[in-house]
Amino acid sequence: QVQLVESGGGSVQPGESLRLSCATSGTSFTTYTMAWYRQTPENAREWVARIDEGGNTQYTESVKGRFTISRDNSRRMLFLQLDDLKPEDTAAYYCNKEGIIQFDWGQGTQVTVSS
Repeated sequence: QVQLVESGGGSVQPGESLRLSCATSGTSFTTYTMAWYRQTPENAREWVARIDEGGNTQYTESVKGRFTISRDNSRRMLFLQLDDLKPEDTAAYYCNKEGIIQFDWGQGTQVTVSS
C-alpha cells in the first residue's frame, strides 16, 4: 500500500521561507509525475506544482518565481521550497501523483503565513 507523508510546514511571517518534504513508500516513485496541492477550509484542493519523471516542472501562476518543486528519486522523496511566502499561501499542503487515479491522500502539512 502506498503511503504519502508530508512534513515541513509551520507558522511564518510574510517573506519568509519553508521547505516541505513528502516521503513515499510502496510505489515505483520514479515512474510518476508527482505534484503538490494545497487546500484551505473554504476552498477545494488546488494544484500548485508538478514535476515529471525527467525533472520538468510547472507551477500555478500565483507561485511562479517563489516556489520550487524537486524530487530525489533515490530516496523516493518530493520537495517544495516555498520562498517569499504570502498570507494567501496559507493552506494545508499535500503531495500526490498526477492522474485520474491517485494514491490515498496523506495527512498534509499546514503552512500558516501571518504577521
